[in-house]
Amino acid sequence: LDLTGKTAIVTGGSGQLGRTMVRTLSDCGANIAIHYNNNNTQADLLVKELEAKGRIAISVQADITNYDSVINMRDKVVSALGNPDIILNNAVIQYEWKSVLEQDFKDYQSQFDSCVMQNVYMAKAFLPNMIKNNYGRFIAINTECSMLAEENCSAYVAGKRGLDGLIR
Repeated sequence: LDLTGKTAIVTGGSGQLGRTMVRTLSDCGANIAIHYNNNNTQADLLVKELEAKGRIAISVQADITNYDSVINMRDKVVSALGNPDIILNNAVIQYEWKSVLEQDFKDYQSQFDSCVMQNVYMAKAFLPNMIKNNYGRFIAINTECSMLAEENCSAYVAGKRGLDGLIR
C-alpha cells in the first residue's frame, strides 16, 4: 500500500493499538499526526521514531469528547501537515469493567462520548475538506466485543454498538 504524499491522523495514536496503526501508516509512506489526550511522552517518542525513518510527524493533544478541542486539533494538524487524507479514529476512554448494577453512569456516558461523539466531531471537523477534495478515508475502529456482549462490559459494548450504528 503506497501512501506516499498522504497525511493521516490517528486518534489514540500514543496508545498500544494506536502506535501499531501509526507505524503501519508511516511504513506505507504517510506523514502522521499522532493524537493523544494525556500520554504526550509516548506520542513524542513516536514522533522521534518516525522522523528517524524520514517521515514528517507531529503529536497533538485533544479531548476527542469535546468538539472545540477537536476543532483546535484540526487547526494544528492542518497548519503543520496540511489537510489529512486519512482519519483513523481509534481513541476510547478506559475504565474498570463491572456488572450493569455496579457500573457508574459516567462510564456509560464516557463510552458514548468516546465511541460515538468522537466520530461525529471528527467527521464534522475533517470530512468537509475531504469531500471538497474528492478524496479521503474515514476509518472508525470497532471491536468484536460489540457483538459478543460479554459479562461486565456493557458500557463498552453500548458505546461500540452506537459507533456501529453511526458508521453504517
